This record gives sequence, structure tokens and C-alpha cells, in this order.
Amino acid sequence: MNGELFPRERTEIAPGAVHVPDWLGPGRQRELLAACRAWARPPAGLRTVRTPGGGTMTARQVCLGLHWYPYAYARTAVDGDGAPVKPMPGWLAQLGRDAVAAAYGEAFAVPPYDIALINFYDGDSRMGMHRDAEEKSPAPVVSLSLGDTCVFRFGNTENRGRPYRDVQLCSGDLFVFGGPARLAYHGVPKVLPGTGPRGLGLTGRLNITLRVGGLDLPGR
Repeated sequence: MNGELFPRERTEIAPGAVHVPDWLGPGRQRELLAACRAWARPPAGLRTVRTPGGGTMTARQVCLGLHWYPYAYARTAVDGDGAPVKPMPGWLAQLGRDAVAAAYGEAFAVPPYDIALINFYDGDSRMGMHRDAEEKSPAPVVSLSLGDTCVFRFGNTENRGRPYRDVQLCSGDLFVFGGPARLAYHGVPKVLPGTGPRGLGLTGRLNITLRVGGLDLPGR
């Protein structure tokens, strides 16, 4: 339980946005970390994302299923080595559906998750306030955390400013946002270095974000 005196409890941060602490046990975290390390290798591996304005994101990224780049999707790493994106594993898609059931209840049905964005944060990385708006599907976004704790800022659907709420996401935590919160602005203003589980073997933070695209892109 990350060393807390009292267990952290499931919390609805906003309507449709749910934080489930310690959802991934230590063994599942290690399995997911090993998979992320394999996905990060070339081709279509971990890359630095460059914005249209010429800046760079401080968190590095690898994609599965479809390749995200600012601000669209493609079947190949168009802003990387150009290789076809790695496939979305069936077990990871199922993990997304299990996560939604854990957050919302077993009766909440979603289509199969077909996109994963995996972001690696070192101690100096940040993520500005943004919306996940390139998907056509309204299915909830699933976020899984590994490694160092971060401050996750969850805002409103109108602008990047207040009101927002800061939540600490620790290794193994689940965060799901859908429904009225699906297009809320959110970001990571701070990572807390050295706070990850010692036995995990990860320096920094990994965030695995699962989405349903609902996209019909050209090509196979």
C-alpha cells in the first residue's frame, strides 16, 4: 500500500472521473513494466514528441495499436522512424475493460481498447494541461501508473485553468475518466523522484493510457 498508515480509498474526483489506488499488485506491475520495456525498443520504439510549434514534450512516448502524434493518429510512426506501429495486445485491451469495471462497476460495457499511449517521465518531466480529443469514441480513458508518484492535475472541460483538482498517483494506481469528464483538461505538473517501489526496478514514472479510437484510417 505504498507505506501509508491508512489504506487509500477509491475516490470519485469528478463526475465520471474515478481514482482507484493500488489496483495493480506488485507482480502485475512487474509484468507490465517488462512489457513496456519490450515495446520501447525499435522499430517504432520510444521517441521524443515534437509539437507543431517546434517545442518538445519532456515525457517520451511509445504507442501501440495506432501511433499518436500532435494532433492525430497514423498506422506508422510518422514522426519517428516511420515503422508500422506495434499491435495492441489482447491482454492489454482486456486490462482496459477490467479497469473500467473496477472504476464504474461490472455492468458498464465498453468496446475493445485498441490504442495505448505509454509515456515515460524522468524526474524533470512534465505534461501540460490538455484534452484527449483525437478519438471518435466516447469510451472512457484508462490510465495506469508505474514507478514514481506524480501530481496529476484533473481539470474541467472548458479551459486549462481552475477549477481543477490535484491527485497523487502512485505505482499501481488506476485512474479512469469518461462520461461528462471524458474531455476534461488534465496534466502532470510534477513527478516526485525516488518515490517508486524499490522492488519494481524502475527509475522514473511510466503512464500507460488506454483508449478506444473509433477511427477508420486508410491502410491495413
